[in-house]
Amino acid sequence: MSAHYPRIRHYSVYESGRYLSIRESVGITFYMRHPHQEVARRVLHTLEVYRRAVGPGALGCYLDEEGEWRNLDDEAWKRTRQDLLYPSGANVQLGGASDDFYGYAFTYYGEQFDATRPSNDKGVTCMVAFWLPTEYLEEHGPAQVRELALELAAELPFNSGHAGLSLLFPEAVLGMAGHIRDVAFRYPGLDIPDQSICMDIGTRVKGAHWLTFLGQPVLGRLGGAAGLRARLLAPDTSVQQMEGERALVTLGKWPEAGDLEQGQTLPEYRELARQLEPWLYERQCGRSGFSLEDIRRWERRFLD
Repeated sequence: MSAHYPRIRHYSVYESGRYLSIRESVGITFYMRHPHQEVARRVLHTLEVYRRAVGPGALGCYLDEEGEWRNLDDEAWKRTRQDLLYPSGANVQLGGASDDFYGYAFTYYGEQFDATRPSNDKGVTCMVAFWLPTEYLEEHGPAQVRELALELAAELPFNSGHAGLSLLFPEAVLGMAGHIRDVAFRYPGLDIPDQSICMDIGTRVKGAHWLTFLGQPVLGRLGGAAGLRARLLAPDTSVQQMEGERALVTLGKWPEAGDLEQGQTLPEYRELARQLEPWLYERQCGRSGFSLEDIRRWERRFLD
């Protein structure tokens, strides 16, 4: 149990054994309103950056076309690289080694679309996510995790992105919503990942996080990095200008989960959320175990 976040481990029991199905982790996610062909090689490069940081053995399996997890051997790595560069789009999901399945993970959803056509769905994006166990955070420290997130971000033409504490669980597996709800409304700093939002988030932002990456057009509407810096008064909040009219907002040295039962409301997160509110992403339907009202309450947890 860290002073900054709770230890969350939920195990599911099947005939074949007992498996870790929900845990607290560190998620790093970017949304890019650019077609797959423009970002695919950059995403492949960030995957190699991530592997260098976590070690070549951290990722040990991949999700095949039938939805089964398979061993990520040399031949599978070759196919993974080919899949990432496939011209019409890609859906790549990699998981941790078998002895720590939900500690490390990588996900990429790439769509091929014409962002210049007004008739095209304006919400579709390419999304890439990298996952670290909290043990990595504790061993290497938050500064190194922040530097890794910055190195990944530097390669990507993101419109928005975020990094911080998050629940990690297999989204396709049903029956876990109750366990997620138990912590979702208690610890506001714990993100709930939702891979489907890449289909309609567009250039909006998914709220305030420990690390919040802002690109265009939202950063421009906030007055750029300098304008945003002037709006944020919390002493431990920093705004770093990045190349290409982008910025990184950092809320303190460590990512924090908060705890509403203990009165830990994360005021610096609330301050940033108020500035981002006009461009906040809102899901248009519920999800397994969460009504639309639940979703809206959770999305606005730093605002209401």
